[in-house]
Amino acid sequence: MAESGEQLPEEVLALIFRYLPLWDRAAAARVCRAWAAAATCSTVWHDTNISFYCEREVMLPLYLSTCLDHIHNLRLEFEPSREPSRRMATELLTALAGRTPGLRGLCLECLGEKPLFDAGRDILDAVHAICRAARSLRHLDLRRLPFTLDDALVLQVARGCPELRSLFLNNGTLVGSVGPGSLLQLLQACPRLCTLGLHLSSLSHPALEVLVAPDRAPFSLLALRCACPEDARAPPLPNEAWAALSRRHPGLVVEVELEPAMPAERVMHVLQPAVPVAALRLCLSGDTVGPVRFAALYYAATLRLLEVRATASAKLDSALELLASRCPGLREVHCFCVVRPSVLYAFLRHCRRLRSYTLKLTREPHPWQPKLVE
Repeated sequence: MAESGEQLPEEVLALIFRYLPLWDRAAAARVCRAWAAAATCSTVWHDTNISFYCEREVMLPLYLSTCLDHIHNLRLEFEPSREPSRRMATELLTALAGRTPGLRGLCLECLGEKPLFDAGRDILDAVHAICRAARSLRHLDLRRLPFTLDDALVLQVARGCPELRSLFLNNGTLVGSVGPGSLLQLLQACPRLCTLGLHLSSLSHPALEVLVAPDRAPFSLLALRCACPEDARAPPLPNEAWAALSRRHPGLVVEVELEPAMPAERVMHVLQPAVPVAALRLCLSGDTVGPVRFAALYYAATLRLLEVRATASAKLDSALELLASRCPGLREVHCFCVVRPSVLYAFLRHCRRLRSYTLKLTREPHPWQPKLVE
């Protein structure tokens, strides 16, 4: 600790202040000139988390506007059902669009409930503005936005963000409004894009062909969400196209999330043998046993995470035991129904890399918490 009358160097203060919540940074900036200089330097603001979820952070001091130019990566939390929280989030995003051409990453997360019949136009208009201004944007994560994302937004990203590396559009909306044509234009306009999350209805055979082009940058992650009627009606993608994609990008990881909107006959159109599935989340209204057995047969070399929400049955237990015996590289398994003891024994015996699991032998109050493997 510094002696009385001494002052810590600005770079040390900046390293401390970067871990403070936004409100505490504001308080630190009012202590003295040295602290104010440290609290507003670029080191503090390069990677910034801002939450407009707490009441006291809604009333922020004006000094925040002087720091916007230093923000390169922003994670913003707000509650759309609370007007002050939402207004501050919208104002901050709008200010960023006008002040921060150097923004590299943006992650938006909504907390609480979304108001009924809320299209989120104010928030989405602000995102549009950022995508027009931030030519250096490389990472855009909209998974936690409860609003429908459409073609206009994707086309704006394609026009305004040529340096994009990752984009997540696989949010929880029940309407798939990003068409295959818009996604195709995005892939052509952003040749360095290597991480993509989207609804199945946005993906097409021509999009896979763009990804296997010889001059394409290595593609590392594709997260597919199948949760809306458009996803259920999407035409199947040929297994040969998936095989070509895997050969072109041998490090590719695919995550698949299947929700109740997917009818049983469509599930197997999604789970093609050549898809390098590393994470499989099943929450189906119909048959779950078939997809689990399919994963055991075809994803033994790639599967790292399995999550199952289904009704307990002897057939499901048998399918889980088969999967455990064939997927030694599995790291996590979470089954939100009671299983028989032999299922737990099978995963502990065969999956030596298992790190956590949710496998309950008796009914327990929810929420069920995973158990770490010692």
